[in-house]
Amino acid sequence: MRITKYAHSCVRLEHDGGTLIIDPGVWSEPEALSGADAVLVTHEHDDHIDLLRLKGLGVPVYAPKSARIPSLDFTGVVAGEEFTAAGFRVAAQGGQHARIYGALPDCANLGYLVEDHLYHPGDSLHRPDRPVETLLVPLQGSWMKTDEAIDFVRAVDPERAYGIHDGQVNERGLGSLNGWLADQCGGRYHWLAPGSSA
Repeated sequence: MRITKYAHSCVRLEHDGGTLIIDPGVWSEPEALSGADAVLVTHEHDDHIDLLRLKGLGVPVYAPKSARIPSLDFTGVVAGEEFTAAGFRVAAQGGQHARIYGALPDCANLGYLVEDHLYHPGDSLHRPDRPVETLLVPLQGSWMKTDEAIDFVRAVDPERAYGIHDGQVNERGLGSLNGWLADQCGGRYHWLAPGSSA
Protein backbone atom coordinates (compact mmCIF):
# COMPACT_ATOMS: atom_id res chain seq x y z
CA MET A 1 0.00 0.00 0.00
CA ARG A 2 1.39 3.39 -1.00
CA ILE A 3 0.75 6.22 1.48
CA THR A 4 1.07 9.86 0.45
CA LYS A 5 0.72 12.54 3.09
CA TYR A 6 -0.86 15.87 2.26
CA ALA A 7 -1.27 18.98 4.39
CA HIS A 8 -2.64 18.62 7.88
CA SER A 9 -4.61 15.38 8.32
CA CYS A 10 -5.09 14.28 4.70
CA VAL A 11 -3.59 11.05 3.39
CA ARG A 12 -3.92 9.26 0.07
CA LEU A 13 -3.79 5.46 -0.07
CA GLU A 14 -3.17 3.56 -3.31
CA HIS A 15 -3.28 -0.20 -3.73
CA ASP A 16 -4.19 -2.59 -6.56
CA GLY A 17 -5.52 0.24 -8.73
CA GLY A 18 -7.72 1.77 -6.02
CA THR A 19 -7.28 5.25 -4.56
CA LEU A 20 -8.74 6.10 -1.16
CA ILE A 21 -8.45 9.55 0.42
CA ILE A 22 -8.86 10.19 4.16
CA ASP A 23 -9.73 13.63 5.57
CA PRO A 24 -9.25 16.03 2.65
CA GLY A 25 -9.84 19.26 4.56
CA VAL A 26 -9.78 22.92 3.56
CA TRP A 27 -6.01 23.08 4.17
CA SER A 28 -5.27 20.06 1.96
CA GLU A 29 -3.85 20.42 -1.52
CA PRO A 30 -6.47 20.00 -4.30
CA GLU A 31 -4.29 17.38 -6.02
CA ALA A 32 -4.82 15.04 -3.08
CA LEU A 33 -8.24 14.24 -4.57
CA SER A 34 -7.06 13.72 -8.14
CA GLY A 35 -8.20 10.29 -9.33
CA ALA A 36 -9.90 9.45 -6.01
CA ASP A 37 -12.21 6.44 -6.02
CA ALA A 38 -13.66 7.07 -2.54
CA VAL A 39 -13.20 9.37 0.46
CA LEU A 40 -13.30 8.68 4.20
CA VAL A 41 -14.09 11.58 6.54
CA THR A 42 -13.36 11.12 10.24
CA HIS A 43 -15.59 14.00 11.38
CA GLU A 44 -17.35 17.19 10.31
CA HIS A 45 -14.75 19.89 11.07
CA ASP A 46 -13.44 21.92 8.11
CA ASP A 47 -9.82 20.95 8.65
CA HIS A 48 -10.91 17.38 7.83
CA ILE A 49 -13.56 17.95 5.16
CA ASP A 50 -13.59 20.45 2.32
CA LEU A 51 -17.29 20.42 1.57
CA LEU A 52 -17.11 22.38 -1.70
CA ARG A 53 -14.51 20.09 -3.24
CA LEU A 54 -16.29 16.92 -2.13
CA LYS A 55 -19.69 18.07 -3.45
CA GLY A 56 -18.27 18.22 -6.98
CA LEU A 57 -16.07 15.14 -6.81
CA GLY A 58 -18.67 12.51 -7.72
CA VAL A 59 -17.22 9.61 -5.73
CA PRO A 60 -18.56 7.80 -2.63
CA VAL A 61 -17.93 9.62 0.64
CA TYR A 62 -18.11 7.82 4.01
CA ALA A 63 -18.49 9.76 7.27
CA PRO A 64 -19.94 9.27 10.75
CA LYS A 65 -23.68 8.66 10.47
CA SER A 66 -24.50 11.53 12.86
CA ALA A 67 -22.13 14.04 11.20
CA ARG A 68 -23.66 17.40 10.34
CA ILE A 69 -22.49 17.83 6.75
CA PRO A 70 -25.05 19.96 4.91
CA SER A 71 -25.87 19.30 1.25
CA LEU A 72 -23.42 16.42 0.83
CA ASP A 73 -24.61 12.93 0.00
CA PHE A 74 -22.55 10.52 2.08
CA THR A 75 -22.78 7.02 3.42
CA GLY A 76 -23.22 7.13 7.19
CA VAL A 77 -20.95 4.82 9.18
CA VAL A 78 -21.00 3.82 12.86
CA ALA A 79 -18.27 2.50 15.14
CA GLY A 80 -17.77 -1.24 14.73
CA GLU A 81 -18.98 -1.25 11.13
CA GLU A 82 -16.85 -2.82 8.43
CA PHE A 83 -17.21 -1.94 4.75
CA THR A 84 -15.32 -1.69 1.47
CA ALA A 85 -14.34 1.64 -0.08
CA ALA A 86 -12.35 1.93 -3.33
CA GLY A 87 -11.52 -1.76 -2.97
CA PHE A 88 -10.03 -1.29 0.52
CA ARG A 89 -11.43 -3.11 3.56
CA VAL A 90 -12.22 -0.53 6.25
CA ALA A 91 -13.22 -0.94 9.90
CA ALA A 92 -14.67 2.09 11.73
CA GLN A 93 -13.33 2.58 15.26
CA GLY A 94 -13.93 4.91 18.20
CA GLY A 95 -16.91 7.21 18.08
CA GLN A 96 -16.32 10.63 19.66
CA HIS A 97 -14.09 13.63 19.00
CA ALA A 98 -11.53 14.24 21.73
CA ARG A 99 -12.65 16.72 24.38
CA ILE A 100 -11.27 20.25 24.16
CA TYR A 101 -13.04 21.91 27.07
CA GLY A 102 -16.03 20.85 29.12
CA ALA A 103 -18.13 18.61 26.92
CA LEU A 104 -17.05 20.37 23.72
CA PRO A 105 -16.89 19.65 20.90
CA ASP A 106 -19.74 17.21 20.94
CA CYS A 107 -19.45 15.53 17.56
CA ALA A 108 -18.85 12.06 16.24
CA ASN A 109 -15.33 11.07 15.19
CA LEU A 110 -14.40 7.75 13.65
CA GLY A 111 -10.96 6.30 13.27
CA TYR A 112 -10.50 4.15 10.18
CA LEU A 113 -8.52 0.91 10.15
CA VAL A 114 -7.67 0.16 6.52
CA GLU A 115 -6.85 -3.38 5.39
CA ASP A 116 -5.98 -4.25 9.01
CA HIS A 117 -2.68 -2.44 8.37
CA LEU A 118 -3.11 1.33 8.65
CA TYR A 119 -5.03 3.35 11.25
CA HIS A 120 -6.11 7.01 10.94
CA PRO A 121 -7.72 8.19 14.20
CA GLY A 122 -9.02 11.62 13.11
CA ASP A 123 -9.33 13.94 16.12
CA SER A 124 -9.10 11.25 18.73
CA LEU A 125 -6.53 9.03 20.37
CA HIS A 126 -8.87 6.05 20.40
CA ARG A 127 -6.81 2.86 20.22
CA PRO A 128 -7.74 0.41 17.47
CA ASP A 129 -9.17 -2.92 18.60
CA ARG A 130 -6.43 -4.94 16.89
CA PRO A 131 -2.73 -4.59 16.08
CA VAL A 132 -1.73 -2.27 13.23
CA GLU A 133 1.42 -1.99 11.18
CA THR A 134 1.14 1.73 10.38
CA LEU A 135 -0.24 4.35 12.75
CA LEU A 136 -1.03 7.90 11.72
CA VAL A 137 -0.49 9.92 14.88
CA PRO A 138 -1.88 13.43 15.44
CA LEU A 139 0.93 15.81 16.38
CA GLN A 140 -0.95 18.90 17.53
CA GLY A 141 -4.46 20.06 18.27
CA SER A 142 -6.34 22.16 20.79
CA TRP A 143 -7.44 18.81 22.24
CA MET A 144 -4.02 17.26 22.92
CA LYS A 145 -0.46 17.61 24.17
CA THR A 146 2.83 16.03 23.11
CA ASP A 147 2.99 13.38 25.81
CA GLU A 148 -0.40 12.06 24.64
CA ALA A 149 0.95 11.60 21.10
CA ILE A 150 3.97 9.72 22.44
CA ASP A 151 1.82 7.56 24.73
CA PHE A 152 -0.54 6.83 21.81
CA VAL A 153 2.30 5.46 19.67
CA ARG A 154 3.65 3.42 22.58
CA ALA A 155 0.21 2.00 23.45
CA VAL A 156 -0.71 1.05 19.88
CA ASP A 157 2.83 -0.30 19.32
CA PRO A 158 2.81 -0.17 15.49
CA GLU A 159 5.73 -1.15 13.29
CA ARG A 160 5.84 2.46 12.06
CA ALA A 161 4.11 5.76 12.81
CA TYR A 162 3.77 8.91 10.71
CA GLY A 163 2.70 12.34 11.94
CA ILE A 164 -0.55 13.99 10.85
CA HIS A 165 -2.71 16.86 12.15
CA ASP A 166 0.12 19.39 12.00
CA GLY A 167 -1.36 22.21 9.92
CA GLN A 168 -1.22 24.77 12.73
CA VAL A 169 2.42 24.15 13.67
CA ASN A 170 5.26 26.35 12.40
CA GLU A 171 8.64 24.88 11.38
CA ARG A 172 10.25 25.36 14.81
CA GLY A 173 7.35 23.66 16.56
CA LEU A 174 7.26 20.86 14.03
CA GLY A 175 10.97 20.23 14.53
CA SER A 176 10.40 19.95 18.27
CA LEU A 177 7.42 17.59 17.92
CA ASN A 178 9.20 15.35 15.43
CA GLY A 179 12.26 15.27 17.69
CA TRP A 180 10.27 14.24 20.74
CA LEU A 181 8.40 11.46 18.93
CA ALA A 182 11.51 10.16 17.17
CA ASP A 183 13.39 10.10 20.49
CA GLN A 184 10.63 8.55 22.62
CA CYS A 185 9.00 6.05 20.25
CA GLY A 186 11.79 3.54 19.77
CA GLY A 187 12.68 4.38 16.18
CA ARG A 188 9.16 3.73 14.88
CA TYR A 189 8.26 7.36 14.25
CA HIS A 190 9.05 9.03 10.92
CA TRP A 191 8.12 12.35 9.40
CA LEU A 192 6.51 12.56 5.95
CA ALA A 193 6.47 16.07 4.52
CA PRO A 194 3.32 17.00 2.56
CA GLY A 195 3.47 15.41 -0.89
CA SER A 196 5.91 12.67 0.12
CA SER A 197 5.11 8.96 0.14
CA ALA A 198 6.01 5.77 1.94
